[in-house]
Amino acid sequence: METGKRNESDNMSGKGKNYRPMEESIRTDLQGSMRYGDYLQLDKILQSQQPLSSEHDEMLFIIIHQASELWLKQACFEISAAISYVRNSNFRQAFKVISRVKQILNQMVHSWGILSTLTPVDYHSFRDRLGSASGFQSFGYRKLEFLLGNKNADILKVHRNSGFAYEELERVLHEPSLYDEVIRKLHESGFEIDAEVLERDVSLPYEPNDSVQQAWLSIYKNSDNNFELYELAEKLVDIEDAFQQWRFKHMYTVQRIIGQQVGTGGSSGVNFLKKALDISFFPELLALRSDLP
Repeated sequence: METGKRNESDNMSGKGKNYRPMEESIRTDLQGSMRYGDYLQLDKILQSQQPLSSEHDEMLFIIIHQASELWLKQACFEISAAISYVRNSNFRQAFKVISRVKQILNQMVHSWGILSTLTPVDYHSFRDRLGSASGFQSFGYRKLEFLLGNKNADILKVHRNSGFAYEELERVLHEPSLYDEVIRKLHESGFEIDAEVLERDVSLPYEPNDSVQQAWLSIYKNSDNNFELYELAEKLVDIEDAFQQWRFKHMYTVQRIIGQQVGTGGSSGVNFLKKALDISFFPELLALRSDLP
């Protein structure tokens, strides 16, 4: 009977079973204190979605790409750290941040599934508002590719009027990539690496080299005695795998939405994206599989 009276009283006050009372210890007077929104600068982030049309689906298009740029920034941050860790033989920390990049790329792969809810009709209702804006112009994506070793100086032309982006990409272009540092570590560990690889112009695209493949093959065949380098190789393959899945899902989503139409930035669209699937950051690590017993 008492329980019934209590429930009736709660319902009359609008506080039923699903009501969770505020704990007295929770701070409500935040004047002069650091607040959640202040720390994350949410006033800037949440006001940065400015659709150029009245079409409902443009908001999704903007948020998907903005979120992807944030994840790319984090991935670049982690790979930059990995380069430093490998250079200093701090493999434990290198493994940690490389594993994190794999998960970031997996997260980005899932985002294409959300964007694929955008039908061709939905997209074309606001596509003309994009002008020449294109994902090809993504500073974060290009920086990540440069950090992983896919260098291309011609791409800087797209960013020449972008101030910081141009300067940052030019810097990364002329610095050793993650794979450059890994190969140098193979040399320091006693494996014979051709001088032309060790002394190469790091601003140029990396080309597969037999001495590098033989070094990796020796490591894989004697993994117990070279465990850190073997584990490092597998971590790199994890990134290659996740990045290729991201590339494929990107290409397929674009094909699903615009078919064979030319991209907004002037590329051939799907055909251009398909070519990226043939590019490997760490070519010897895939090729050596054919030579293992």
